[in-house]
Amino acid sequence: MKNFSELNLNEYLMQSIKRMHFKIPTPIQEQAIPPAILGKDILGTAQTGTGKTLCYGIACLNKLLIDQISGALIVCPTRELAVQVSEVLEGLIEPKMNIKSATLIGGESMQKQLKQLKKRPRLIIGTPGRLNDHLQRKSLRLNETYFLVLDETDRMLDMGFTPQIEQILKYIPKKHQTLLFSATLPQNIIRIAERYLHEPIRIKVGSTTAPISKIKQETIQVNEGDKYKKLLNQLDSRKGSILIFVKTKRNADKMVDRLKDDGYSCDCMHGNLRQSKRQRTLIAFRSEKIRILVSTELAARGLDVPSIQHVINYHLPQVPEDFIHRIGRTARAGAEGSALTFITPNDGQMWNEIQKIIAPNSKQKFNIFKKSNNNQKNKFSRFKQRGSNKNKSFKKNYFDDSRNDQSRGKKRFGFKSDGSRNDQSRGKKRFRFKSNDSRNDQSRGKKRFGFKSDDSRNENRKKSKYSFKFKKHHRSGKN
Repeated sequence: MKNFSELNLNEYLMQSIKRMHFKIPTPIQEQAIPPAILGKDILGTAQTGTGKTLCYGIACLNKLLIDQISGALIVCPTRELAVQVSEVLEGLIEPKMNIKSATLIGGESMQKQLKQLKKRPRLIIGTPGRLNDHLQRKSLRLNETYFLVLDETDRMLDMGFTPQIEQILKYIPKKHQTLLFSATLPQNIIRIAERYLHEPIRIKVGSTTAPISKIKQETIQVNEGDKYKKLLNQLDSRKGSILIFVKTKRNADKMVDRLKDDGYSCDCMHGNLRQSKRQRTLIAFRSEKIRILVSTELAARGLDVPSIQHVINYHLPQVPEDFIHRIGRTARAGAEGSALTFITPNDGQMWNEIQKIIAPNSKQKFNIFKKSNNNQKNKFSRFKQRGSNKNKSFKKNYFDDSRNDQSRGKKRFGFKSDGSRNDQSRGKKRFRFKSNDSRNDQSRGKKRFGFKSDDSRNENRKKSKYSFKFKKHHRSGKN
């Protein structure tokens, strides 16, 4: 398939594709759209930014135009991705098609969504949590949903949405078409595909672990204290929109405050912000009203902003696989981009894990622990030997001297010689054990540990008893 005109699509849909200036399909679109139009289930994996949204969007709208009774459901892991998918599909829908849609995501007014559902939309786009809320309210019905799309499925499972997805599938008719797309294909995805997909067509485009070839990758080795200064230098030397990834929400807020104090146009986006605030920030970033966007892993999946020219990993991700999705925010739709990563002495292990994924054949390992090793050696500088052994290392001097000098070495570690071990009296004397004779000697043993004999105990009891009586008698006599 060299162009979309070769597909047997609805005429209204073809007019929309021409209006949107989509001419040459991407590899994932070329391979997935033809079987999807025929009603086949699809299990597809492709690199981020390869046009998966338009791929299942065309198949979905074509299904709704052919089958006027059928409904469609598209499930996305994040609110931002759901809104983005909704914008793409609404751009393809024309008034002649008579297809109404509703976007059901968390963080937005429930009343507004209920009004949308009263219009009986045939196309539903939402996140698992809010979809389940409407299903429990019985405000959403999926009994006529014969077309299902699970987008970024690996991300949804990582976020713990497996129970919600299974709950949604209970409301969908058994005979339906499912398109499952994922950036990676772990075992849990395979199990879901075997359980819910019927003889799916397996489509794989490119490597799911290697980054896009048009991304220029750079690394800077830096200490934690100098990282922010290096970041400012990079921001001044680069042109265009920049997306900065940090580890936590608190890091994002602090970073934006510091950058604004230094005069940079920026804003942040993370899960603690309201959906309206996140949406306004994303719109401002897309329209280039702000140049720098600081975000957590929230923006690592599905965020499609063609104007992003640079991605900076201020902190490494906590999961090595997320590195591919981070840098995939640039070089979208065949464009070029760059990805810069800051690496501190504490990031060596994680960076090596990332290298195993993106370059498994490379034997080069990252080593940034030279400075920390020198500091470790300096801690023991006060133990270095003096005199003739001054120029020798501490480790060599210490162990050589201790091995040659048996008495010094064993005395230092508190060990006795074999002869002393055989010498029962010395050994037991050291650990304060008595010999068998001393144990049998009742008076010595009990005297040592402060125990009295049976006679002495009885005698003490008698004395205490008499003394008590005497005192009592003495008091009574006195009174």
